[in-house]
Amino acid sequence: MDTQNFLQVFGEVLVSDTARINAATYTLRKEYYPHPESLSVLLHLVLSTQESPVRQLAATQARALVPKHWKSLAEVQKSQFRGQLLQGTLLENDKRMQHATARVIVAIATIDIEDGQWMDLPDVLLQAAHNSQDPQPRQVSTYILSVSIENLGHSLMFKFRDMLVLFGKTIADSDVEVRINTMLALSRIAIVFDPEGDQISSEAIQNSIPQMVDVLKQAIDSDDTQSITQSFEVFQTLLGCDPQVLNKHIRELVIFMTDLAGAKSLDEDARTQAINFLMQCVRFRKLKLQGLKLGEPITLTCLEIATELGDAASNDEDITTPPRSALTLLDILASTLPPSQVVVPLIHALGPYVNSDDPDRRQSGIMSLSMCVQGAPDFVSTQLHEILPLVFRLLEDPELKVRRAALDAAIKLGEGVPEDWGKEHEKLVPALVKNMDIAIRSLKGQDDTLNLEIIRASCNAIDSLVECMEAETIKPYLPELVPRLSRLFKYPHLHTKASAISAIGAIASTAEESFLPYFQDTMNSLAEFVTIKGSDDELDLRCTTCDAMGSMASAVGAEAFEPFVRPLMDATGDALHLDHPRLKETSYLFWGCMAKVYGSEFNEFLETVMKSLFESLEADESGLDADALEGADLTGKEIIIGGQKIKVATDEELDEMAELDGGDDDDDDDDYDDYNTVTAVAQEKEIAVEVIGDIMTHIKRDGMQYLEKTIEIVLKLTDHFYEGVRRASIGTLFRVYAAIWQLQGEHVKKWKPGLPVDNNLPAELNKLGAIIMGATLALWEEEGDRACVTDINRSIAATLKLCGPALISDPKTLKPLTEIVLAIITKKHSCQQDLGQFDDMEDLEELSEYDWLLVDTVLDVVIALATSLGETFGQLWKIFEKPIVKLASSSDAIERAASVGVIAECIRGMGNQVTPFTTSLLRLLLHRMNDEDPETKSNAAFATGLLVQNTNNNGEILNAFNTILAKLEPLFEMHKARAVDNAAGCVSRMIMKHQEHVPLGVVLPALLQLLPLKEDVEENEPIYTMIVRLYSSGEPTILSLTPQLLHVLDQVMAPPYDQLNEATREQLVQLVRFVHGKHPALLGEYETLTEALRA
Repeated sequence: MDTQNFLQVFGEVLVSDTARINAATYTLRKEYYPHPESLSVLLHLVLSTQESPVRQLAATQARALVPKHWKSLAEVQKSQFRGQLLQGTLLENDKRMQHATARVIVAIATIDIEDGQWMDLPDVLLQAAHNSQDPQPRQVSTYILSVSIENLGHSLMFKFRDMLVLFGKTIADSDVEVRINTMLALSRIAIVFDPEGDQISSEAIQNSIPQMVDVLKQAIDSDDTQSITQSFEVFQTLLGCDPQVLNKHIRELVIFMTDLAGAKSLDEDARTQAINFLMQCVRFRKLKLQGLKLGEPITLTCLEIATELGDAASNDEDITTPPRSALTLLDILASTLPPSQVVVPLIHALGPYVNSDDPDRRQSGIMSLSMCVQGAPDFVSTQLHEILPLVFRLLEDPELKVRRAALDAAIKLGEGVPEDWGKEHEKLVPALVKNMDIAIRSLKGQDDTLNLEIIRASCNAIDSLVECMEAETIKPYLPELVPRLSRLFKYPHLHTKASAISAIGAIASTAEESFLPYFQDTMNSLAEFVTIKGSDDELDLRCTTCDAMGSMASAVGAEAFEPFVRPLMDATGDALHLDHPRLKETSYLFWGCMAKVYGSEFNEFLETVMKSLFESLEADESGLDADALEGADLTGKEIIIGGQKIKVATDEELDEMAELDGGDDDDDDDDYDDYNTVTAVAQEKEIAVEVIGDIMTHIKRDGMQYLEKTIEIVLKLTDHFYEGVRRASIGTLFRVYAAIWQLQGEHVKKWKPGLPVDNNLPAELNKLGAIIMGATLALWEEEGDRACVTDINRSIAATLKLCGPALISDPKTLKPLTEIVLAIITKKHSCQQDLGQFDDMEDLEELSEYDWLLVDTVLDVVIALATSLGETFGQLWKIFEKPIVKLASSSDAIERAASVGVIAECIRGMGNQVTPFTTSLLRLLLHRMNDEDPETKSNAAFATGLLVQNTNNNGEILNAFNTILAKLEPLFEMHKARAVDNAAGCVSRMIMKHQEHVPLGVVLPALLQLLPLKEDVEENEPIYTMIVRLYSSGEPTILSLTPQLLHVLDQVMAPPYDQLNEATREQLVQLVRFVHGKHPALLGEYETLTEALRA
């Protein structure tokens, strides 16, 4: 290799001419860097007296070549380089050069130490750090040690104890850089070492935590931004390490960070980083924080920090500030910790805020409350009697920003507690319209940010509210809302247009055919936005318009929407080429909507649509193509590649990255695979795979031509790095299975409970079920995302209930499925644990609502197993009985009610195989019939009736018969939680099973007074079956009650025909005919019964 030519070309890289730099870079890569001599020349350059930029560039290039060429150098040469590089680095004054050559040393050591060479390097560095009075050698040696631990990891474990002795001293060094390097080194040891196997090192690291806090305090006191950031990075790293590292000091650390976050006199960036630490702490140490009851102090601190928000409008949401971060933390807290630690103390503390004369405090109060709605909707719904007056009052507040915050609360309440929120429409609609009208009248132009925000928020609140309403309840509001919102389509402010259009879409979706009078004009008004191009805001408006039109299609139906289908399909197809990720998602969602509306008539678009969706799912996410960028002058610019917005670094930034960049190999990379950045491509895939599920569900037979490719592609996505894609993929696989199932003949669809399966299932469907369950079990067992596991629970439960036991007929399926279900019920699944620690979550007194939702949905899987397995479920009940009965004794009423309901369904499922469990279940159910919670009491009555009906242990039942009747009596007066209906059903089952032990003369007249049922019409089946049987046997009491019974039957058999199942209705028709034959005059006054006779 010609050294002079090499050096000449290398020098070209430093000129300020992009074309020459690119040419030189290409030549170096192709002609020189493949040769080992290039590394030797670069190392000589590093050791030379050349200017720092040349030496620094040589160091970064040499580090990249070390893995490729170091072993090719002569031993004598390597020995010289080792000594000279180390000595030169320890004496180097230029900080960037220090770090660049240190990285070269570590790159060499990574190879040498693995080969048993340069084994004295750690000792030399330790000695330099121990003995030097000059801070520079201490700085350099601790830096090299830190980077060495980062790169060599386990290969340096033999020196960890010696290093920890040193770091115990240098963590309190007088030099700030030495202290920071020590913190970084300690965090990197914490990543690698095994606390269980090395207790001495574990204690050393634990004992250094308070000193690390002192380092951070010193950095904050001296306003050292870089040291502050590095210190916070260390604490973030420690959160991801073995829990033993921080557990000893976690309480003090969290309290310190909370105080830091709330210290208004400190720099905003430091406070924001403290809040970010708390966010990660909630994520990685949820159980620890809950056990230490730290949720409340963090919550109250966030409430106070939020008072600093001031007049910041929502369009500044991308700007990170302490108050915005605090509000985000509140959202995380509410969804992660139980209500008693977040929402309860927040509501108790709200009074002084929302009643304050200071508008900033009123704004903080209502915004903080709104941030908790999504995380704890069930609890919030119980507090609406207190929250509603507050929201209505603040919607009338004299301060615009407070009204804006109240509108935001209205939006979130509509999304979080829709059923309860929709009932308040008579008060809410006028309040929201009033806010909108005042803002429109007060608007001083397009720069009037707050009034524009009020208009947008009013639209969004209307959008949220109408989605909570029924078609009949919204109908009277249409003449007022539709014209008012439609006028906003003409506003120049694009975000205002978008909010109004979205609200119109929601109104149409709720109003259904009542929207038809407004449909044509609305579509005409929106037509121009369907093909709009230009800025991101204009393309966002196009997205919103297409979404709204999809809602209108669902509302008005296929015939009315027909003229718009082809133009919109063309427009959404064109949108795929506009380089706007959300437009793609919008197009996919619109196609899914069209498939739902048109079913098989959508077939003409199917080929194009499926091609686009498959292309999306197969899009490459491997990263950036460096060769594609070669030669382009993109420094400092933003580009979009693979759906990611990337800012290309400037030359200065590239230099900084070069000195901070680690080695190419990292043994611990696999440990962090779960924390990949979510890209726009990943989010697009999530939507695309869901839409494929929509299409296969609604197109059915015409979609089967794409079945094989769908399964092939979607199966690969079940281990995608983004949990949204994993969740959607599993959901779509089950939807595809269900769609194929529904195409089978009636002999297949009418499955019988139990194993082995008795339905002559096609071999292809059996194979597909086995494939889907194999992929599901693999993901379900290891999945760490709670929401993903919750959705898997839902998919399995729904499919089992629809398709029966065929899905679990493979002997290899049922055992692991049972183990996973049991793990979730007992709160031992990986998604229920803190990172790296398996605490006993079973002993926690309370769960967050989303943690409970996870358990609740897996209990639905248990019900689905009981339903599909029938009598064979008795074997599984032996496994599930203990944890479910334990839940039935929980201090939480929701858990008790749910678990008793599950017990009832399991009794129903296993039929007479419940007999061995009669004694224990009866004892539990009798106890729960005295429960203070109405829902639990009602479910216990339902379960008791099923137990009486199904068990063969009649002696046990009859011994408790009078006790059961006595406990049922109060329920007939309890008009809530379906108690009356379930008690009536229970008595009816008791009569059917043991008629001779029920005082019919007393019970039947009382029972008829309760009919027809008002809430739980499912219980009509045992009630009327019992009555028909009594008639068939000529029981005198029921015969004497015929006039009262006919009055009841006339109501229960009247339209709409949703109170009775088909078999029960047919029984009652036969009963009516029987009565008519005996007493024809009695039916004359009952129109419904007379009509039934003619049928």
